[in-house]
Amino acid sequence: GVELVLHQAALGSVPRSIERPLDSFQSNVSGFFKLLIAAKDAGVRRFVYASSSSVYGDHQALPKQEGIIGQPLSPYAATKRADELFADVVARCYSIQCVGLRYFNVYGPRQDPEGPYAAVIPRWIAAMSRGSRPMIHGDGSTSRDFCYVANVVQANLRAALMPMLLGGHDVFNVALGQRTTLLELFEAIRQRVAVHYPRHASIQPEFGPFRAGDVRHSLADISHIQSALGYQPTHDFEAGLTETVDAVLRRAAPRRQAAA
Repeated sequence: GVELVLHQAALGSVPRSIERPLDSFQSNVSGFFKLLIAAKDAGVRRFVYASSSSVYGDHQALPKQEGIIGQPLSPYAATKRADELFADVVARCYSIQCVGLRYFNVYGPRQDPEGPYAAVIPRWIAAMSRGSRPMIHGDGSTSRDFCYVANVVQANLRAALMPMLLGGHDVFNVALGQRTTLLELFEAIRQRVAVHYPRHASIQPEFGPFRAGDVRHSLADISHIQSALGYQPTHDFEAGLTETVDAVLRRAAPRRQAAA
């Protein structure tokens, strides 16, 4: 009786996919395809799935438009491109609608700041709250389109519930449509952490080598999802980051008190 499936599960992280490519393939391609076929067999009407901005690969033009992609730069990117290909084929061969959401850099209050593959925003918030210097890979000019999780939820609901306009399969950028460099991100987080920890206001970043498989710059054209699904971000970068910093620090405070 299920009509809609929203599939978010994957083994994330570009560095992890380079270190453990078979794990990424088994989860992101084999696991994805098995779930897609199970949905088809169960009579699901629409299958919405998480793709990634990494499919744009080495295509350097900005902003990124859905119809123009380059060559993948990592096993993770290749798995997400494969998912889009399989979804397109299944939609063409069977009576199931598929919608791919190309997430740009998603962040939010409930991300885990710990672990070797933690996302940059929660990791830097946690580091600066401890008085540690965050690591920037490269010179800090690398830029990303950071998208708050509430915007992503909106995109999922619209992708699941709005009428399909372009055949059985379509893909959409899910982003803010605004570019922020890593140096700008560092300064924005430092200012917000300093509200809670004034003694950390002078923290400076460390710089390391640019990571293999990373994309230099990322910026989404969100006109397609706006026109087709009525998507409109409710949280800009500043608002989303403020909510995220406050939430991460609130969650970390009891652990620090217990440790003390």
